[in-house]
Amino acid sequence: MAMVKLTIDGEEVEVAAGSTVLQACEQVGREIPRFCYHERLSIAGNCRMCLVELERAPKPIASCAYPVADGMVVRTDSEMVRQARRGVMEFLLINHPLDCPICDQGGECDLQDQSFAYGMDHSRYAEEKRAVKDKYLGPLVKTVMTRCIQCTRCVRFATEIAGVPELGATARGENLEITTYVEKALTSELSGNLIDICPVGALTSKPYAFVSRPWELSKIDSVDVLDALGTPIRIDARGSDVLRVLPRSDDTLNEEWLSDKSRFAIDGLKRRRLDRPWVRRNGKLEPASWSEAFSAIAQRVPGARIGAVAGDLCDAESILALKDLLGNLDSDRVECRQKGESLDLSRREFYLFNSGVAGIDEADALLLIGCHPRHEAPVLNARIRRRWVESGLPVGTIGVVPSDLTYPATELGQSAAALLGLHGSGSVFGQVLRAAQRPMIVVGQGALLRDDGAAILASAWALADKVGALKPDWNGFNVLHTAASRVGALDLGFVSSGGIHSMLDDGVDFLWLLGADELDFAGIGRRTFVVYQGHHGDRGAARGDVILPGAAYTEKAGTYVNTEGRVQQGFGAVVPPGEAREDWRILRAFSEFVGRRLPYDDIDSLRRRLFEVNPVFARQGLSRFGITDRRGPEGDGRAIHDSALTPAIHDYYRTDAISRASATMAECSRIYAQPMPAAAE
Repeated sequence: MAMVKLTIDGEEVEVAAGSTVLQACEQVGREIPRFCYHERLSIAGNCRMCLVELERAPKPIASCAYPVADGMVVRTDSEMVRQARRGVMEFLLINHPLDCPICDQGGECDLQDQSFAYGMDHSRYAEEKRAVKDKYLGPLVKTVMTRCIQCTRCVRFATEIAGVPELGATARGENLEITTYVEKALTSELSGNLIDICPVGALTSKPYAFVSRPWELSKIDSVDVLDALGTPIRIDARGSDVLRVLPRSDDTLNEEWLSDKSRFAIDGLKRRRLDRPWVRRNGKLEPASWSEAFSAIAQRVPGARIGAVAGDLCDAESILALKDLLGNLDSDRVECRQKGESLDLSRREFYLFNSGVAGIDEADALLLIGCHPRHEAPVLNARIRRRWVESGLPVGTIGVVPSDLTYPATELGQSAAALLGLHGSGSVFGQVLRAAQRPMIVVGQGALLRDDGAAILASAWALADKVGALKPDWNGFNVLHTAASRVGALDLGFVSSGGIHSMLDDGVDFLWLLGADELDFAGIGRRTFVVYQGHHGDRGAARGDVILPGAAYTEKAGTYVNTEGRVQQGFGAVVPPGEAREDWRILRAFSEFVGRRLPYDDIDSLRRRLFEVNPVFARQGLSRFGITDRRGPEGDGRAIHDSALTPAIHDYYRTDAISRASATMAECSRIYAQPMPAAAE
C-alpha cells in the first residue's frame, strides 16, 4: 500500500495514500470536530466544522473532504482554525432553538458539546429564528426539524446503508428542509439508527421521548436475542426498568447498527409478564407458591415419558441445565427445533454461517436459498447491500421474496427445484458462481422447514462444492438461523433423532417447555402434562398446566451462540419481576426438590460444566476457517419437491414472546406488515 508523509501540528506522520486530512489527524490523536462527516457514510462536506489550516492555502480547508499529499503541513489548532470554527458554529446556531433543557438529545448532543468546546460565548445575530414543520417518519422516530442543521447524515444513511432512499432535501438556501418526498412512515427495519447518527435533537426516539436523561441510566453490556445475529448491545436501565437498548460497535459483526425490533421491542418486557407460579386446577390456572408448583410437577414425574423443548430466546446455561435434569430423570427426549427444521448435526459446519458476517466483505457472488435476510437479519442484510454498493456483488435468489432486498437480485425461481438447475452447466447464474473466487451460498430456515429440507441442505452443499466455495481458506456454505438459542442448543446436543414431530407423535406424558412458544401446539396431546417455564404469558403459557416464571434476557447473565458460531456473553441489567427467577436456578431448585440434584450451585460451576460438554463454549469470539473435509450432509440432493420456498418469517415485527407483547411492535406490524405474495404457479 502506497504511503504519504505529511506534518500535522509539527509531527511528521505517514498515512495511506487516499486518506483524508481528517483521517490523518485522527491517526495521530488530534480531535477534529465534525457534524456531517461519519466514518461509514459518504463524504458530504456540508457543515464545514472540520476546518483546519493548510500551509500555503489562502483559507482553511474542510479536512473531511481534502485528500492528503506528500509534504503537506497541517495545523489543527491555530488562531485561524479557532476563529473559523467559531464562525461556523455561530452560523449553525443562527436558527437553532434554545431547546436544550427539554431536548431528548441533551447530554448526548454533538452540537451541545462542540458549541461548548469550539464556539463563542455570544451571538451577533438578533434576527428571528426560522421554524420548520415536523415530519412524520413513522411510529419509531420522532422529529423536531427546527433543530436540524442539514448535515444530511440521515439522508445518506437511508440511501446508502438502509437502501431505502425515502429521505432527501427539498428547496434551497434558508428554505431547505430534510423530509420524506411523500409523507409516510419510513419502510426500513434499520430506521432507529437515524437516531444514533443524528448529531442534534432533530431525530430522536419516539417511544423514549421525555422518559429519562442519560446520566440517570445504568449501562450494561449484553447480547441481542431477537434474531440469531447476536448483535452486541448496551442496555440502559433505571431502577427495575429497561429504558433503552443501543448497539455497541463491532466491525466483524454489526459495525454499529441495530435492527428496529431489537431496539424498540423493549416495552414488551413490562407487558404480559409472568411474575409468579401458576397451577391449573379443575381446568383453570390459579396462583400458587413455588413449593405448590414443584409438588404438582413432581406428582406427574414418576413413570412418565418425559420430553423437553427449548425456545428461541434461551441462554445456553438454562438449556444445559434442562438437558441435565432430563438426564437425571432418565429421559433423552429433548429438542430445540420447534418447527421441525432439517439439520445435519454430525458436523458443526453443516449448521453454521461458516463464512462469518465479515466474510460478506470478501464474497464475489451470493446465492440466497429460501431466506429473506432483510427480515431474518436486517443488520446482515445491510452488510450484503454495502458489499453490492462497493463491488456490484451479483446476488441470486431461490424462493418467494416478499419485499425488496434493498439491492438488485436475480430471481432464479420460486420453486425449490430451481436449485437443481444450478448444478448443470447451462445455468447463467451457475456460471457466475463458478467464475467467482469466493462464492457464498446461504440457506435460510424457509428451506429447512419443509419435509424435503434435508435434500435441499445436501443439494446446497453439493453445489457449494461444485462452484468452489469449499476451500482450505474459505467456506462459503452458510446456514442463516432465526433463533438466538438455536446454535447453542445444537452445540449442546439438545436434539432427538426424529425431531420434534417424531417426539410428539411417539407420545410424551410430560412435556417441559423452556420458553417454547413457536410450537404447533395442536400436535401436543390433550392428556400430556405441560410445564411452561418462561417470562411471558404467550402461546406456551396458555397451554401450560404448571407455569414457572423465568427471566428475560435483560434480567440474567447468559451465554449465546450466534448463527456464525460466535460465543458471546450477556449480563443482567435489571432483576426479574415479582417471584420470577433465572431459568437455570429454577431447574436446579426443582432437581433438589425431586431428589435428582444437579451438580452446580452457581453460574461459574454451571459454565465449567458447559465447557466440559462442548469445549467450543470456552472460546470467546469467532475464528475464521476454511474446510478440508468436503463430505456433505446426509440426504438425497435430488429428492427436492417442485413447490415454492417461502420465508420463515411472515411478520418481522412480531416473531417472539417479547415482540408480541410490545405495543410499539404491534403498531409497526399494523403499519408495515403486508400479506405474503402468492407463489407463482
